[in-house]
Amino acid sequence: MYDVIIIGGGVIGCCIARELSRKQYKIAVLEKNADVGEGASKANSGIVHAGFDAETGTMKAKMNLRGSFLMPALSKELDFDYKNNGAMVLCFDEENKSALEKLLERGIKNGVTELEILNQAQVRELEPSINENVKYALYAKKSAIVCPFGLTVSMAENAAANGVDFYRNISVVGIKKNNACYEMVTTSDELFSAKIVINAAGIFADHIHAMVSRIPYQLIPRRGEYLLFDKTVGNMVKHTLFQLPTSYGKGVLITPSVHDNLLMGPTAEDINDKEGVNTTASGLDTVLKKAADSIKEIPAREIITSFAGLRANSGQGDFIINEADDSPGFIDVLGIDSPGLSSAPAIGEYAAALVHKIMPAFDKENFISHREGIKRGCGEVICRCEMVTRMEITEAIKRTDNLFKNHGIVSLDSVKRRVRAGMGRCQSGFCTPRVAELIADELGIDKSKIPKAGYGSELLISD
Repeated sequence: MYDVIIIGGGVIGCCIARELSRKQYKIAVLEKNADVGEGASKANSGIVHAGFDAETGTMKAKMNLRGSFLMPALSKELDFDYKNNGAMVLCFDEENKSALEKLLERGIKNGVTELEILNQAQVRELEPSINENVKYALYAKKSAIVCPFGLTVSMAENAAANGVDFYRNISVVGIKKNNACYEMVTTSDELFSAKIVINAAGIFADHIHAMVSRIPYQLIPRRGEYLLFDKTVGNMVKHTLFQLPTSYGKGVLITPSVHDNLLMGPTAEDINDKEGVNTTASGLDTVLKKAADSIKEIPAREIITSFAGLRANSGQGDFIINEADDSPGFIDVLGIDSPGLSSAPAIGEYAAALVHKIMPAFDKENFISHREGIKRGCGEVICRCEMVTRMEITEAIKRTDNLFKNHGIVSLDSVKRRVRAGMGRCQSGFCTPRVAELIADELGIDKSKIPKAGYGSELLISD
């Protein structure tokens, strides 16, 4: 029995959990995957948007501005990678300069500071690799980049340190209202119930909503495909380079990552499959072609991997964060597409305030505000591309396992997202056997049981 149950352990659910853990609530997070951050939170651009794009007055605009403001201090409190690198929205002809000026005006109305339009010479001075067709750019100095894995994990670990119970591999397949409580029907043998339920289930949030409410919502998966390049070309651009946005989003961007790679994408394709995170030849070709409009030369030989993520498109053009009209105590946090990552800390604050309005609680006197990340180690190097040591990997295994109340098998991807073992040029070709050995030794299990991601993705048939 909990006061609050959060369904979904992505960046949104983890930010809500961390914010709620400031109060004297008993809280649980139910995640259907083997780790936190396995949905859209692990497959996005890693951009902290300045806040000029969202329509003035919308929830997106408010949450984006507040989230962007909170992020620098949070990165220090919770020890995740963040860099204020600035961004440019590129304009390729005189006719579209007015659209750039409208973005500037909207950004000012939204409360964004340090915005200006640069001419061609100014753009080239800041970005020598820029395509010669670029005429103007909206320069947003407050835009930044972040490690989305680091943000999500740090929020989860800090929430857990403050008493939040995290459960993995538990899918909610039904919700029953029993007097003043909601009872979760799950795929596990455990019974979960709570006075307040927060629906932060990402692309599946419409399914969870339909379990308790007659008010219909439909979330359409919008697939975005990306290309990741080696660190040898990570300094091709210093800023995040956008193209003028359309109704489908901000277009194909080019950006450095906080770990010094180069990232290009995403595409924007509405699909029917909520598990459709496969990449396509046509989608990746589109990324290359559109990115070529922004910079002079695409270093295609330096591509080390590709991936795709799904954004939850509600068709309403805004975030939906409210208590369901016909289901008191059931709070929806759905349709969180871009700029969801940027907005996550602010959404955490907003959702926590809704909970406090329904069920007030006292502040914790012993709230732990800081969290220390896994430090770079010395000793035996296991991942040569990223220079990750045995000590770091062992610590990642322990932290992953200790995060969850229902202990289980730690995946290779969980280690990768925490310390980057396998994220380098060889894409885990060298270090996978060694990481698997360390997981097996640390947990006392057979190597054949270790999955890449979750159950069913084991790499070995037998040891």
